[in-house]
Amino acid sequence: MNTPTDRLPDISMDASALYREEMYTDRKMGILRVLHPVNADGSADTVRATVFSGEAQLMTSLGALPISFDIPATTLEEAVAAYSAASKTALERTMQELQDLRRQAASSLVIPPAGSHLGGMGGLGGGGKIQMP
Repeated sequence: MNTPTDRLPDISMDASALYREEMYTDRKMGILRVLHPVNADGSADTVRATVFSGEAQLMTSLGALPISFDIPATTLEEAVAAYSAASKTALERTMQELQDLRRQAASSLVIPPAGSHLGGMGGLGGGGKIQMP
């Protein structure tokens, strides 16, 4: 007999993709995360590059929408300087995605092809022989 725990996915960490995380903030705009690659024993992994990631929030009518974005940089100083441009790019991408979602929701009406039969409740009954071109 299957139990609920039998359907759980295999959750495990990849020991070859570990990072140590540092967070920085100016307490105004957002958060800058610095991910330092480490080996499974916690020692610095000098083969992989440090990853810089930014976080900000966009206020919407439904509340705060978190936005995360990568920052192309090799040092903390470069990441701080590039934060503004990276956040603007992420904000533009997010706004475009929101507009796309609105368009998809607005065009979610399903219009049947000409000549198809709409059965079910409230459907148009077919069977007549008159057809318009």
